[in-house]
Amino acid sequence: MTWLINIASLLGAFIFMEGFAWFMHKYVMHGFGWFLHKSHHEPRHGRFEWNDLYAVIFAAPAIYFMWLGSPEYNYIFFAGCGITLYGLCYFLFHDILVHRRMNHHVRPGNRYMQRIIRAHKIHHKNMRKENGKAFGFLFALPEYDVKRTDE
Repeated sequence: MTWLINIASLLGAFIFMEGFAWFMHKYVMHGFGWFLHKSHHEPRHGRFEWNDLYAVIFAAPAIYFMWLGSPEYNYIFFAGCGITLYGLCYFLFHDILVHRRMNHHVRPGNRYMQRIIRAHKIHHKNMRKENGKAFGFLFALPEYDVKRTDE
């Protein structure tokens, strides 16, 4: 039964993180935290941008939970693992696939992946703090579906 609780904790933390990330992106990054996030809406010069500090900020609770739950490897540890897994998925999707911070030629054919990429590109059309759209990272509403000519 313990393994079931641990898996539920990992998956619950992962799912929770999308809502938390949406909230943080809309109200913190595009609010009082714009001074760091602004660099992400401008052309990047060099390998890093000020916005990358948010990865450290968001990693802190995951590290703390994993440390706190590590003596028993209990549900707290696995919640930290869920946050970490979300961070890894975010990094692969956002930094690698969408913003191409590493060279690759991957073009997802999956409709859902195309939807979240399109939503993120729509988000980046607005270079300012205000009037943003599509604040999610791994979830996008059907309104951002890529329209296909073969349908």
